[in-house]
Amino acid sequence: MPFVSLRITRDGVTPEQKAQVIAEFTETLERVLHKRPDLTHIVIEEIDTDNWGYAGITTTEYRKSITGASS
Repeated sequence: MPFVSLRITRDGVTPEQKAQVIAEFTETLERVLHKRPDLTHIVIEEIDTDNWGYAGITTTEYRKSITGASS
């Protein structure tokens, strides 16, 4: 039973896009690894940008810094 966990930031991803990701991940596992779709689990975990950081700052702050830099 394949289990795929995908973490993304919570901003601007539509339910339709998430459904497409789930469908395409499932199809890929079936095509490449011959895994049964009815036994495949895909979990999308959305993380608030205030709770996702790198380079010592949150994603929220990082995005503000690059938006301000390009103005």
